[in-house]
Amino acid sequence: MAERAELLHRTASTLRERKMWFSAWLVLETGKNWAEADADTAETIDFLEYYAREAVRLASAQPSIQFPGEHNRLVYVPLGVGAVIPPWNFPLAIMAGMTCAAIVTGNTVVLKPSPLAPTIAQQFVSLLRECGLPEGVVTLAQGEAAFGDALIQNPEIRFIAFTGSRKVGLDIHQKAAKIVPGQHFIKRTILELGGKDAIIVEADSDLDIAADGVVASAFGFNGQKCSACSRVIVSESIHDRFVAKLTERTEALAQGDPATNNATGPVIGNDSYQRVLKDIEEARSLGKIVAGGSPAGLGSEGYFIRPTIVTGLKPESRICQEEIFGPLLAVLPSRDFDDALAIANGTEYGLTGAVYTSSEEKLARASSEFHVGNLYLNRKCTGAMVGAHPFGGFKMSGTDSKAGGPDYLLLFTQAKSIARKLDPTTNSPAAGE
Repeated sequence: MAERAELLHRTASTLRERKMWFSAWLVLETGKNWAEADADTAETIDFLEYYAREAVRLASAQPSIQFPGEHNRLVYVPLGVGAVIPPWNFPLAIMAGMTCAAIVTGNTVVLKPSPLAPTIAQQFVSLLRECGLPEGVVTLAQGEAAFGDALIQNPEIRFIAFTGSRKVGLDIHQKAAKIVPGQHFIKRTILELGGKDAIIVEADSDLDIAADGVVASAFGFNGQKCSACSRVIVSESIHDRFVAKLTERTEALAQGDPATNNATGPVIGNDSYQRVLKDIEEARSLGKIVAGGSPAGLGSEGYFIRPTIVTGLKPESRICQEEIFGPLLAVLPSRDFDDALAIANGTEYGLTGAVYTSSEEKLARASSEFHVGNLYLNRKCTGAMVGAHPFGGFKMSGTDSKAGGPDYLLLFTQAKSIARKLDPTTNSPAAGE
């Protein structure tokens, strides 16, 4: 375990020296601006160092009770060969985090990155090998969905770590549950499946601070985050005033080439571009577009969509229920705090959420009644920090696996209890035992 932990520390140190190089690949391959790319690379370093320390801690774990007459041990052993299938939106941090959590606990990995971000994975695996990763521990396998299906159903794959859409994740979960010839174990799935994240803004909050947080949460990386705010639930007494603040801030966002660090850039590709524009047109037919609502008019430079705000939708509408994964924010009025919580909880997802209020009573209620895996009080709902905000959601948002938390490495291991009888006269291992 110590040797594997040292590999992660060494890789983190080298990555820190090459931070701008890896961030440049993120800008080029996924259209992140420099600020978002820097955060992605920094989170990768944090994952490596955190999991290295957690692996050492896990290796020294002991049972809580020593039974009289025995020496008792509890060890965590690797599962075996696993499939790691990361997304394109955090193609360095999530990819590296899942991969390194698996290998630091002694497993081997077949890594299938997204076809939309293949080079970043290749660069990272090359870095691991340069830092001493033995041959065969991580096998990089670029491929499309058909290859992923074959990998998931392979009888030698012991676990699947996946981050992506609800639809694909549930399909993986179903296929992994089916026993195939030659399989002698129950496959484990570690799933993070996105969200329909909401921020509640109460009339007793600082509206300027809340508006800044909502805009950052909704339109950072063009809304292409599973933690992104796609619904803001606003007390009806301040609805119009708050919409005006959101609109002003949204229309001021600079959009263009991410390499020049504009606030917003393109969506990932043509499929996303066409899908989000279709969602905007549906929103327009049911409500009122108050900001954005069209392509950015930047010609052939990329798939740019203006950050868009819509009002007048019903909470049960498709736009307010399904993950959009693009720059579209719905503003929903609430009668009171009970209504706001009901709207916030009224989807099949439960990943992130936030509440802006000066009321301690409302903050306490949100802490127990807002059903999300990551809840933020008086701050934005994106930007989870490794160690401080273990990340993973409730309900259809996944298996609440809490990446960057103290329980995460346990998901890549199995616990083995070992009891050895002691010689009662010497209190040492008995002969023949």
